[in-house]
Amino acid sequence: MRITGIIAEYNPLHNGHIYQLQQARQQSQADLVIVCMSGNYVQRGQAALLDKWTRAELALQNGADMVVELPFVSAVQPADRFATGAVQLLAALGCQTIAFGSEQPTFDYQQAGQQIIDLPEQSAAFVDYQKTYATQLNEFYQEQLSLQIDQPNHLLGISYAVANARLAQPLNLLAIKREQAQHGDQTVSTAPYASASAIRQVVTQGTALAALQHVVPAGTLAALADSTLLTEDQLWPLLKYRIESLSLAQLRQVYQMSEGLEYRFKKVIHKANSYTELLQALKTKRYTYARLQRVCLYVLLNIQPADIQQGLQRTYIRLLGFNEIGQQHLHQLKKTTDLPIISKVSAKMGAETGLLGLEVRVDRLCEQFGWQSQNFARQPIFYHGKDEAHC
Repeated sequence: MRITGIIAEYNPLHNGHIYQLQQARQQSQADLVIVCMSGNYVQRGQAALLDKWTRAELALQNGADMVVELPFVSAVQPADRFATGAVQLLAALGCQTIAFGSEQPTFDYQQAGQQIIDLPEQSAAFVDYQKTYATQLNEFYQEQLSLQIDQPNHLLGISYAVANARLAQPLNLLAIKREQAQHGDQTVSTAPYASASAIRQVVTQGTALAALQHVVPAGTLAALADSTLLTEDQLWPLLKYRIESLSLAQLRQVYQMSEGLEYRFKKVIHKANSYTELLQALKTKRYTYARLQRVCLYVLLNIQPADIQQGLQRTYIRLLGFNEIGQQHLHQLKKTTDLPIISKVSAKMGAETGLLGLEVRVDRLCEQFGWQSQNFARQPIFYHGKDEAHC
């Protein structure tokens, strides 16, 4: 069986994602397409607009055969760690190919990944505090390998390639050309494609959802209209309270709170009247907005280094949904994988020290804002066919 994997957030799922699912299946001649999807929090440190179960069902309705959750410890990380967790999970699921969107689909990602891991480790030790890590990484690749990485999906593709090259048995890499809208585009035009960030902006600004009907499938439009959406404005009062109430010593214990960043948080928090104002006040040449957003989320959820270290040691496969073809593969997977396959969360598993302890803890925040239980009493979605799915 030919199995192709896709790494995604679907925040929210739109026409560009459907195109990628179709092209991944077609170009790789896949019998099965597995999506490794971020849970309720995404890579840039934000809560997803829609919960993971809704997004998984939309993926199944639009071309995925199986959807598994990328754990929080990998999902909310810089590109290299995000890629490592996702690629390793797809390899464990039996994928032979990883498909991803790229601005440069003819680029040889396979070769680039191998070249990068062959470089001396110490040569990538960046110490220029006037530049972001991403800027220094781009300059390093350009100097060492003549690689120009100045587009978001190209950088992410390189991260996938490096993570893949480190596998004992690397997978095939399939870069699919992005159609029209580029990552981060902030406007929705009359074209059938728009970036996820532009779509989120329409939703959060209160614009009529009818403006999105030509760029998202009907299921996404209905979910955005009917679901409880979780936005930065809703989380802001709690984040402000957390930063103001924690001591410097307590802030210092937060994951990725380094280089004296806790002092900056304390200095600017009293003047900030919104999440956007806080980020603008925190921003320096050294820190990207994405880095600051992740740290804010870590503060909000009280994520400490030990949480991440323990989470990375608790490897598992968390099923969110599948169709009949995915179910057939699941039966085979149970015979071959050493990883626990989780379809139902027990009390022991969801305890603080349990296999899913961290996921249960971080998802509780979403539940406080009106989302249904995200772990207990939930079973994978079995998608039978068009517009028919059961949990």
